[in-house]
Amino acid sequence: MDQFVPTKIFLTKGSGSASTQLGAFEYALRDAGIAPFNLVRVSSIVPPNAKIISKEEGLKELRRGQILFLVLSRIESDEPGKRMAASIGMAVPKERSNYGYIAEYEAFGESKEEASEKAESLAITMLATTLGYLEKERISEEESEEIIRLKGEIANTLSITEEVTVKGKGWTCAIAAAVLL
Repeated sequence: MDQFVPTKIFLTKGSGSASTQLGAFEYALRDAGIAPFNLVRVSSIVPPNAKIISKEEGLKELRRGQILFLVLSRIESDEPGKRMAASIGMAVPKERSNYGYIAEYEAFGESKEEASEKAESLAITMLATTLGYLEKERISEEESEEIIRLKGEIANTLSITEEVTVKGKGWTCAIAAAVLL
């Protein structure tokens, strides 16, 4: 049996508002450019040797109706004035023959920068524990400094975050996604 191992990844984000949760999610998918596809959520692995490409390059390779595998961060609210962020963080090992991690993170009341940092920290922590640099995923403040050091030593990190504030009546949805091709 042939196994599907993605060779490319692109990041995208979007937001939308509507009178219903589903409508807000649909508009967020449209904003991110991934509405005309059948989405299958997967867990958090960056395949070995996967190439990170631009959203534009990735979308050119797709056909409407195609099944897309993705790691999805999704947050929504109908509370006016509520600030929220959906973020995807990636830790791609310097040794590209190893696999990396993708982390999804959602938060209310955090800035884009805060959510991005937390998503990247989650991804690098998962990678560091897998590679034996850290013994556990729950870390102290001193260990968080070690993670910052490890970012440059064992992996490259990147993230994409959609931050939005709910305006008026109805629902608002923010998404961020890592799409695997």
